[in-house]
Amino acid sequence: MWARVNRAAADFYAGLLQVFNEEKKGICKDPFFYEADVQVQLVSKGQPNPLKNILNENDVVFIVEKVPLEKEETSHVEELQSEETAISDFSTGENVGPLALPVGRARQLIGLYTMAHNPNMTHLKIDRPVTALPPLWARCDSSDPEGTCWLGAELVTTSDSITGIVLYVVTCKADKNYFINLENLKNLHKKRHHVSAVTAKGFAQYELFKSTALDETFTTSQTTIILDISWSPVDEILQSPPLSSTAVLNIKVESGEPRGRLNHLHRELRFLLVLADGLRTGVTEWLEPLEAKSAVELVQEFLNDLKQLDGFGDSTRKDTESVKPDAAAVDRSVLITVRGDLDFAEQLWCKMSSSVVSYQDLVKCFSLVIQSLQRGDIQPWLHSGSNSLLSKLIHQSYHGTMDTVSLTGTIPLQILLEIGLDKLKKDYISFFIGQELASLNHLEYFISPSVDLQEQVYRVQKLHHILEIVVSCMLFIKLQHELLFSLTQSCIKYYKQNPLDEQHIFQLPVRAAAIKNLYQSEKPQKWRVEINSGHKKVKTVWQLSDSSPVDHLSFHRPEIIQ
Repeated sequence: MWARVNRAAADFYAGLLQVFNEEKKGICKDPFFYEADVQVQLVSKGQPNPLKNILNENDVVFIVEKVPLEKEETSHVEELQSEETAISDFSTGENVGPLALPVGRARQLIGLYTMAHNPNMTHLKIDRPVTALPPLWARCDSSDPEGTCWLGAELVTTSDSITGIVLYVVTCKADKNYFINLENLKNLHKKRHHVSAVTAKGFAQYELFKSTALDETFTTSQTTIILDISWSPVDEILQSPPLSSTAVLNIKVESGEPRGRLNHLHRELRFLLVLADGLRTGVTEWLEPLEAKSAVELVQEFLNDLKQLDGFGDSTRKDTESVKPDAAAVDRSVLITVRGDLDFAEQLWCKMSSSVVSYQDLVKCFSLVIQSLQRGDIQPWLHSGSNSLLSKLIHQSYHGTMDTVSLTGTIPLQILLEIGLDKLKKDYISFFIGQELASLNHLEYFISPSVDLQEQVYRVQKLHHILEIVVSCMLFIKLQHELLFSLTQSCIKYYKQNPLDEQHIFQLPVRAAAIKNLYQSEKPQKWRVEINSGHKKVKTVWQLSDSSPVDHLSFHRPEIIQ
C-alpha cells in the first residue's frame, strides 16, 4: 500500500511541476487530468480566481476539481454516486460549472501534495531539491458533517528551502445568528495563538458597476468596475473606510457593452474584423445590415448627391451630419461626437459598412465609385496622410488620369479595409486628443501604418478596447479627468506590451478621498477584518459578503426570504 501511495505522490507532483514550468514559459494549457476523476488547472495572476471570495490574494494557485462528466455517462453515474455528489447537478449533461470532489478524495490529494514537498520524504522518486509549487486548493462537495467546501495547502518557505505547510479548511455550516464584535475577535486570536499584541486591518469591496452578460451561456464575460479599499487600524465591525484608506479600482470591460454608448463604433470594428478575416482566410461572414436599402442603392444616392450639388465641401459636411444622428446624439452625453470632418472615403465607409452583405456588393459599389471618378462626375476631398488604394485613385482623378484597377480577388476587400482603418484611427485620435488623455506620440504604436494590414487591425482593436474602458469609467462612475488620464496611460502601456485580453482586470490606484462620493453612501458587497500578530501566515479573518463565497455549491436559505 505504501509503495502505491509513494508512487501516487511522485506522479501527482510531476504533473503539477510540468504545468507550473509551462506556465512560467508562457505556454497556456488546458487543465491536466490526474487519474480518471480529477482535473487540475493553474490559475495565474489576472485570471478569474474562484478563491477571491475567501482569500484576498492575487497569486498563482492550483485548483483541483472533479472531471466534468460526458453527457452519456451522467445517468449511470448519478445512481452510483448519489450520496457523494448530491450537491452537484449532472442531470442535464451540459455545462454545470465547476464540480466538487468528495471530501475524502480531496483530503487524499492534499496529502499527496504535502508528502511530495516534505523534505524528509527522501525515498520518493522526486528530483532534489524539491521545487516549491504554488498553493493547492481542492473543491469539496460539503458531504462531511462539517460541510467542508474547500481544502487548501500552502507552503512556508525560507530562501530556497521548505520549512512548513499551512493547511486550510473552509466549512459552510455555522450558527446563522452568530455575530461578534471586534474586541472579542481580537481576544479569540490572542487566546488561540498565545500572543499579547495584535493589529487589525480592514477591507471593503464596492461593486460600482456590473453589466449583464451579453450571452447567458458566458456569464464571466461582462463589464465590472469594483472598488477595493483597505485601511488600518480598524475601529469596529462594518466600519466605513476612512478617507486615509488605500483604494484601488479594478476595471474589466467587454467591448460592445450594451450601456456603453459605443455600439456604433463597436459595430464598425466588428465589420472591420470581418473584412480582415476574409482577407486572411478567404471566407467572409457578413454582418446583418443596419440599412433597409441595399449598399448599391446607398452608394449610388451618395454619388448622385455629390454630383448634383457640384461640391465636395458643403455637401460632405451635410452628409457627415446625417451619417448616424441617433448615435451622435447619444454620444454627446459622454462627450463623444461623430466627427464633423468625415471625408469622402470615410463617408463611403459609413454607408458600406452598414449595408454590404456580399462580395458582389463590394464589387458593384466600387465600380460605381471608380466610374464616377473616371468621368469626372465628382472630385471629392480627402484628409491628408492616407496611403489607401482608393485615396491614390482619387488623387489621380484630380489630374484626369487613373490607374486601371481590377476589382477581382481580394482587392475589393482590401480597399474597404484600408478606408475603414483610416476612419477608425481618426475617430480614436479625435477622442483621446480632444479629451486631453493622450498625445499622438502616445498613440503612435496603435495607429502606425508601417506594419501589415492584419497587424494594423489588431492594434486598432486594442485601441478600441482602451476607448471602451475609458468611456465606461466616464459614464458609469464619473471618474475625474486626472484619474481618466492615469487610466488611459496605464492601458496604453499595457497594450504596447501585451496581447488583446478583454478579461484582463486593469487596476488603478486612487486616493480614497478623491472617490469618496462613490462609496461613502453605499453598502459594501464585501467587508472583512484581518487580525494579525506579526506572523505573515497566522491571522484570523472575519468576513461578511452579500454573495456566496463558494461558486460550486448552492445554498438554499428559505428562512431568510421575506
